[in-house]
Amino acid sequence: MNLSRLPAVRREQAPNAPALTDDAHGTLSNAGFADLIDRYARHLAHRGVRPGDIVAVKLTNRVELVATLFAAWRLGAALTPVNPALTATETAYQLDDCRARVVVTEEVPDGLPAATAPITLAELAEPVEPVEPTELTAPAPDFAPLPEPPADGDALALVIYTSGTTGRPKGVELLHRNIDAMTEAMIETMRLTPADHSLLILPLFHVNGIVVSVLSPLRAGGQATLVGRFSAKGFFGALERARPTFFSGVPAIYAMLADLPPEVRPDTSSLRFAVCGAAPMPPGLIAAVEKRFGFRLVEGYGLSEATCASTSNPLDGPRKPGTVGLPLPGQTVSIVDERGRTVTDGGIGEVVIAGPTLMHGYLGRPEETAKALRGGRLHTGDLGRLDEDGYLVLVDRVKDMIIRGGENVYPKEIETVLHGHPAVREAAVVGRPDPVLGEVPVAFVALRDGTGELPVEGAEIAEIAAFAAERLAPYKCPVEILVLPELPRNPVGKTDKPALRRRALTPTG
Repeated sequence: MNLSRLPAVRREQAPNAPALTDDAHGTLSNAGFADLIDRYARHLAHRGVRPGDIVAVKLTNRVELVATLFAAWRLGAALTPVNPALTATETAYQLDDCRARVVVTEEVPDGLPAATAPITLAELAEPVEPVEPTELTAPAPDFAPLPEPPADGDALALVIYTSGTTGRPKGVELLHRNIDAMTEAMIETMRLTPADHSLLILPLFHVNGIVVSVLSPLRAGGQATLVGRFSAKGFFGALERARPTFFSGVPAIYAMLADLPPEVRPDTSSLRFAVCGAAPMPPGLIAAVEKRFGFRLVEGYGLSEATCASTSNPLDGPRKPGTVGLPLPGQTVSIVDERGRTVTDGGIGEVVIAGPTLMHGYLGRPEETAKALRGGRLHTGDLGRLDEDGYLVLVDRVKDMIIRGGENVYPKEIETVLHGHPAVREAAVVGRPDPVLGEVPVAFVALRDGTGELPVEGAEIAEIAAFAAERLAPYKCPVEILVLPELPRNPVGKTDKPALRRRALTPTG
């Protein structure tokens, strides 16, 4: 199924049923939502969008973002969502890398402060045309009727950007057949029906927010309410107003909710369950959330490269805290050793995934695609084991990725930026445990000038921090920058990151 047809099908079957809700629009019916998508599609076509193009969207959680997604699909184009927190430099890189035809944004990036926009959209190698949501809601010009929605399952649907070991974000290419398989599996796993209603609190630049909280309930005939930036204090008020049947979060969100004052006693009776992904969640926190708020919390595991989710603890069967559950329908999860042989004795190895949700590849990166997709399976870079019942237990990560409040932070990307400062000779970034966010990045640098002996003038560290802040989104910026005379190295000459992780645990105050 190509989901470009979904809004029209919903309009035909139940025109007055609710589809999407946000603070700005209230509730849009199926008919109203489908009409909005058609209007957006005509405007995008007028701007030159054609089948095979990529439409970028840099918006906060709002109806316009979802309408742009379906409008792009209506024209046979794909969508790449851009994190609104990215700097102009980071935004420009993504738009240039995927050769986006147009970008839908709240503010034209040329208007960003110069300090945070060293590269503007107008300076891209191939110009990208900004489109403001207010333009898209104006009456559409007199265009010829839109063509029938495409049905090609092998057409590109989404390009989701995720940082890589090279230090530069790369685009994960997801086809319509990937989205079809993933939403079908989510509907079966979560037992979704037309009565279901999701509360979206995760950002829509992540495949989790798009697939779990929007596309899956819409395909099931249900609805979604979009909430803006998450706030622990405001969350339960939004939940009580919307009365959803489920929502999806990350461990940091549940930690913040569990830390609310004891007098906070919300009405959660509408919820059938809640989902936790992005990072392993401590079993004690799962128990604390369930006991306090009275809803079932289901933990799962997945990657953008597998269209979001690959395992989940079952809603109806045994749930095992400390595991991320069983493979979803249509997918297989295996453990392999360093030679690629399947581990069958419960031992630890790399987690590999097979099934119809595997990405087409990394956009424009055939070598990295071939490395990740070997033998028809996705090599995740995560270490894990399967218990006696086939539940996946994540043990560690092969990669150095830091998960900060559900956001993937890649040390190499930060290190690349820090190396650009003229005073920095070497830089290494590691994760430090954080009670709320899970992990936070800590940077170690060796300087070119001076001896590098501590203490270093605070102004110099502040200058390096400001340099990074101009080039990195806030969630990627190190919480602390520590100066060493030399970075430690292992016997083969590589930076000794285990030693740095131990040192990052030592208080510096």
